[in-house]
Amino acid sequence: MALKIGQLGKATGTNTETIRYYERIGLLPKAGRTDGNYRNYDDRDVERLTFIRHARGLGFEIADIRLLLELSEAPDQDCGEADRIASHQLAAVGRKIGQLTKLQAELRRMISQCRGGQISDCRIMLALADHEHCETDHS
Repeated sequence: MALKIGQLGKATGTNTETIRYYERIGLLPKAGRTDGNYRNYDDRDVERLTFIRHARGLGFEIADIRLLLELSEAPDQDCGEADRIASHQLAAVGRKIGQLTKLQAELRRMISQCRGGQISDCRIMLALADHEHCETDHS
């Protein structure tokens, strides 16, 4: 099946600029060209881009996706490296959840201290202007 870039984008839910970017950085192989100089994609490109999009959706960094794609090209090898990469990502997600939990608590505290009135007396604005008014280190 031959697809143009817009069709590949539609098939995978990917913006055409993102597809071009993935080509530039080598996540997607350079597309073949038609006689009219349009990019020409096939089913393998759909599969690879779907893989990339799913990995990005799970928060994997580009470098890790590149490694995972390399691993996918050797299906008979041990999956220990894929496990290590995914475990590293899980730990990163856990750290982000911890950080978001702190942010949530601090925002709730700031909002609970808001008494209404004028901006000049607003506790939210005061806390945003000076980190000393925060109870937790959420930076």
